[in-house]
Amino acid sequence: MSKRRYTLYLSRSLARKLDDTAREQNGAKSALVEEALRVSLNPQLVPGIDDVLARRLDELGTLIKTIERDVSIATETLSLFVRYFLTITPPLPSDDQESARLLGKERFQVFVAQVGRQLAGSQRLVSEVLEIVIAQQPDLLASAGIDSPLRTAPTNSPKLPTQPNGHEPEEQDSYD
Repeated sequence: MSKRRYTLYLSRSLARKLDDTAREQNGAKSALVEEALRVSLNPQLVPGIDDVLARRLDELGTLIKTIERDVSIATETLSLFVRYFLTITPPLPSDDQESARLLGKERFQVFVAQVGRQLAGSQRLVSEVLEIVIAQQPDLLASAGIDSPLRTAPTNSPKLPTQPNGHEPEEQDSYD
């Protein structure tokens, strides 16, 4: 194989490093530069790098899918809770609103403390719920669809729950 001659200009520090490395390995500077250029210009020739990168990307893809599923579950849960709460909660008389605000503030402080404790622990509520769902209804997650986890087709005008006073709630706009 014929070789071509090149004249290269290197910084003093890089030239010293090349000299030292060639002396340590009892090799020619040309061979070191040629190998460095081959690795630099053809990174796929570095053994195993593609496999390691592909494996890491697969792991990241799986992790992203898990995060997407958990966010979808949390979003759907919150949406359903808010819709249910707004559907069954009757408006308060003006006289009771201030005491309800104070009670709500106290309850919110308890809620924030509970969230803090839950986040400080190692077990997440979403994980607990998923374990229960998988144990009791394993086909539920499988039938949820890939693009939108746990999303089911809307039903035709569901019957609204009865309020505690026994009256049917007024028809409200759908939150779907």
